[in-house]
Amino acid sequence: MKRITLIALCLMCITGTVSAYGLDLSCPESIQAGLPLKCSIDSDFPPGTTFDIVFYQSQYTATELSRQPITIQEDKLTQYKLIDTKGLPGGNYKVEIQYTSKGEASLRSGSKTLQLVTIIDRSNEITITSPMTQSPDEPLRIEGSIYKIGNDGVKIEVRGPDGVLFDNWIGTKENVQSGAGVFTKQVTTFQPGDYEVMFTDAKGYIGTMTFHVVAPATQAITTVPTTTAVVKTTKAPVTAPTPWPTATQSPLSPITALVGIAGAGLVAVFIAKRN
Repeated sequence: MKRITLIALCLMCITGTVSAYGLDLSCPESIQAGLPLKCSIDSDFPPGTTFDIVFYQSQYTATELSRQPITIQEDKLTQYKLIDTKGLPGGNYKVEIQYTSKGEASLRSGSKTLQLVTIIDRSNEITITSPMTQSPDEPLRIEGSIYKIGNDGVKIEVRGPDGVLFDNWIGTKENVQSGAGVFTKQVTTFQPGDYEVMFTDAKGYIGTMTFHVVAPATQAITTVPTTTAVVKTTKAPVTAPTPWPTATQSPLSPITALVGIAGAGLVAVFIAKRN
């Protein structure tokens, strides 16, 4: 009886081991703000199993910032996910893996599905004194200082529309009063656009500043059409004189005409007799 019970317990252990899977999430414990957070995921879940890797900001409450799917492949090799931290303030964050496939996931002991991350923001250590908006007619002037680095130098990477234009260390000159490291560098640009300048010192990434190279606005020459005033000559109205009424001759009847002729003949005879 004891032997049967022992075998049953062994079978239960084996069954539990087979149905439970491992899942391991690994991310850096801290990172400079602006750099991508690179996390690795290892798992022996069956191929096709899908999870979400969720990024939260942890303050008084957890606020979800991003979510990316991840699916286990046939080879079950380590997979990597990049989480954008650009523009995020310094503080506490967390990364969590959430199971999204159908059914329930049984995890082995030792699995890790949550990682706390601290984002360090050093961007306020950069002071820029050159204009952030410049003309493409001259090299881009990158001038300013880095807090408390003295003469240790700073690495700058200039990236624009055409890719990386400069990536190297430059010297800094210590400001005796503040201990800041003053720097100046000119980089030739080839076209207008936004140019990101990434600063790094011996302690790591500091921050990124964006310069705007803008061509001066050209005023369009507006041609004002010459208009010739059309002078209209208006003649004074001429009033035509009212014509006199035209006498109209009434047609005579034949009887009246004969009477007239006879009268004229009698007058002629009378004059003849007197002569």
